[in-house]
Amino acid sequence: MAKNTITKVIKRNGMTVAFDQERITNAIFKSALSIGEEDRSLAQKVSDAVVASLNENFSDEDPPTVEDIQDTVVGTLQKLGHHKNARAYREYRDEHARTREEKESQIIVNDTIPYKILWQVFTWNVDNYCDSIEKINQQIRDGSISKLIQAAEVKYHDDVARLAEKIIKRKKDLRIIIIAGPSSSGKTTTTIKLTEHLKHQNIDVVPLNLDNYFLDLESHPKDQFGDYDFEVPEALEISLINQHLSDLLNGKTIEVPRYNFKIGQREEIKTSLSLKSNQILLIDCLHGLYKPLTASIPDDFKFKFYIETLCQTRDKKGEFVRWTDIRLMRRMVRDSWQRRYTPVQTVGHWHYVRRSEMKFIVPYIGNVDFIINGSLPYELAVHKKYLFKYKDEIISDFEKEPKRFDAYIRASRIYELLDSVEELKDDSIIPANSLIREFIGGSIYSY
Repeated sequence: MAKNTITKVIKRNGMTVAFDQERITNAIFKSALSIGEEDRSLAQKVSDAVVASLNENFSDEDPPTVEDIQDTVVGTLQKLGHHKNARAYREYRDEHARTREEKESQIIVNDTIPYKILWQVFTWNVDNYCDSIEKINQQIRDGSISKLIQAAEVKYHDDVARLAEKIIKRKKDLRIIIIAGPSSSGKTTTTIKLTEHLKHQNIDVVPLNLDNYFLDLESHPKDQFGDYDFEVPEALEISLINQHLSDLLNGKTIEVPRYNFKIGQREEIKTSLSLKSNQILLIDCLHGLYKPLTASIPDDFKFKFYIETLCQTRDKKGEFVRWTDIRLMRRMVRDSWQRRYTPVQTVGHWHYVRRSEMKFIVPYIGNVDFIINGSLPYELAVHKKYLFKYKDEIISDFEKEPKRFDAYIRASRIYELLDSVEELKDDSIIPANSLIREFIGGSIYSY
């Protein structure tokens, strides 16, 4: 990289953050890929020239804005004779601007996690000295992390108890409880714990895991990398789900399939299931909020709640850790021991996950009856233990494949994050009934 004296950049929202040349290089390379150029070293050379130009025109006393940097990139590409790439970069820049404007104009509709909930999570983190990675690191170094773990577990379990109280108030009208949320948000553990709470109140809940309704992988087309897209609702046999739901609520017995994730197929064995008039069906599904999935059941019979890793912890740059990165790390760990997927495969597959979440989950969050936080502020230290050893392998694998540049950026981001985290070497201090054990193993529950 070029020698650089600029350490700060001003974002569009006015916030000052750390200058990162890698972001410039990545943006130039992305635009180059769009026109069939796959030489990343060329993007690095242009990036070095951009940094040299920025050093001539800006300083830490007068740092560049994001727009200044983008203008400099276009000018540098043109100066170096890369006119085609300059046009591609402008188009890349304009497309991002349009996407950002659309998101901002729709934030009231689509950004439906209430601010009040996020503020509650953040203030809890402040009160428990875990609103930044450095504060969590300090608790690991001084040996007080066990207190944070205990407090976080109590908070999560209290939230589940409040959820149960909401459901209890509607028990006379309910026939189905739907838990939904993006991949690796903690749906399964929360479902189990909710069932325990309701049972203590003499509410009989019958779980139905819709993951068992996945179609065999051989029924799904592969992409150019030999990967399957089973993150969309259509990966489930929706017609059979609706038929079974209707039959259950009409007092009939159904034969629930059993899906084996290790082989990607349904097993021959099935489980008989029926629902008595005083029982409530509980559905745990990634796409539980997707209307066609339960179209055969009137909305008045449903209680829908949503779980997300509402992490409100700042990284070393002062920015909040991305929720999707928390969930990606969880899935990398779980897939490696439970679903026969290597961490490399999980990262490479994640673009399917994100695309499906934005299309089939986020638009329906505003229709839920309750939102629960599935993040645990100490868990980055746990992921450091299980994932950091794969850093060089994962980054080098994707660095060699220009067509998987998005996966490279994703992997680089999470490992840069983990690099700043102190490792929790002894995870035996995490309770056996913790949500995080759904992903790292050692749980009292069977998944």
